[in-house]
Amino acid sequence: MRVQIIIRYVGIILLVNAVFLFLSAAISLFNGDSAFFPLVYTCLIAALIGAFPFVFVPGAKEISNKEGFAILVSSWLLACLFGMVPYVMWGGEFTITNAWFESVSGFTTTGSSILTNIETLPAGLLFWRSSTHWIGGVGIIVFALAVMPTMGKVGMALYRTEVSPLAAMNFRLQTQKTLQMILYVYVGLTVLETLALLLCGMSLFDAINHTFATIATGGFSTKNLSIAHYSSIAIETVILIFMVLSGANFGLLFLAVRGNRKALLNSTVFRYYLLSLVVGTALISLNLHGAVYSGWAEALRYGAFQVISVGTSTGFATTDSNVWPPFAQLILIFFILQCACSGSTSGGIKADRMVLLWHAIKKRIIKIEHPHAVVKAKIDYIAVDNDVIEASLLFIVIYIAIVFLSSLLLTMLGVDIMTAFSASAATMGNVGPGFGLVGSVGNFAQIPELGKWILTADMLLGRLEIYGIFLFLLLKFWK
Repeated sequence: MRVQIIIRYVGIILLVNAVFLFLSAAISLFNGDSAFFPLVYTCLIAALIGAFPFVFVPGAKEISNKEGFAILVSSWLLACLFGMVPYVMWGGEFTITNAWFESVSGFTTTGSSILTNIETLPAGLLFWRSSTHWIGGVGIIVFALAVMPTMGKVGMALYRTEVSPLAAMNFRLQTQKTLQMILYVYVGLTVLETLALLLCGMSLFDAINHTFATIATGGFSTKNLSIAHYSSIAIETVILIFMVLSGANFGLLFLAVRGNRKALLNSTVFRYYLLSLVVGTALISLNLHGAVYSGWAEALRYGAFQVISVGTSTGFATTDSNVWPPFAQLILIFFILQCACSGSTSGGIKADRMVLLWHAIKKRIIKIEHPHAVVKAKIDYIAVDNDVIEASLLFIVIYIAIVFLSSLLLTMLGVDIMTAFSASAATMGNVGPGFGLVGSVGNFAQIPELGKWILTADMLLGRLEIYGIFLFLLLKFWK
């Protein structure tokens, strides 16, 4: 394990953060707000610490898997650590625990917040908060590799540690071409949504911030009431469309833009993803009509937005889902656990694993009926290895177990069961809002301090898809 190599490539991640801290400080200076010095000091510290190993430690031609995982986890932890510094220096509601929670929530694109009054934050700090979403949306390592594309085999190794194995199944191009493709889609969606929100009447500042949060499926807003603040069907429609796109596999979106729409429309996972959102919206709208909203248009408007917001792990809100009937809330809990597709910026178990789960069940039923039959699970006419199915099923089991354990720990701290379970599921899935105290128009301020540390651990476990953190923590991994 070459510690100096790990430090070098983690330094690159700090330099990426320093760029966005500089932009945030510039916005703060332009507005003359109180966040300028916290942002510029943090920028200088991150730039100096990041540049020193980058300049004085020579690069490596190759790195081992162990070094790759060490770089991955260290990069996420240090990015979150430096991300909290401007919050702590600015003060307000940001204790050390609260600043860590907000920073981790930003980078992991969870979107949960401890802030009770978001609109008191200065513009520079609001932009930094949204920037953490955008940096973390496609993954910190992937973002760095996309803007610094000359790492060769080191870049390939880091890419493999960052990207979900399920996403890699869909990205069958060379690593550098894949990174370029991801960057084109990510930046392209960002530009298009910003322009669309401007046309709908949003200010440029709000449009950029909400776009960063949408494309990263994060959910941080500049307003206390989230998207409900605008009370605009046009704005809700634009954000809804881009949430759906951001929850799809970026590789398939790229192919569709290049003219190969069949690759997207014929994808079993993508069709399941869309179908689940449509069915969820229909069921919730039917349940809300008459019980919460008198008109069908209102029931569909608020039902569709909340289903897609939760189902893509974005977490924006246009209404208080705490007052919805239990049937509607349970459907939202399903989407909090599932979320969208691999190869997107979404969190959760992923639609891909749900499709694999169905195929595993189907395969087992056939084997019970025909014990000697040779059955292969296939997705889009491609046979899926048993190892992939086994890994996916094991992931689901571990995922649910962590949500249960986190809920148990929160209830031990005095949190009610609905808040505890939904907060654990929402942070593990990088969704943001849950129910109870942490509902769609609530926040996490009332969660006990130890509970916030538990939930930030869930955010990191969910964002790094569990195994990366586990490998990092195993003692024998370092030998």
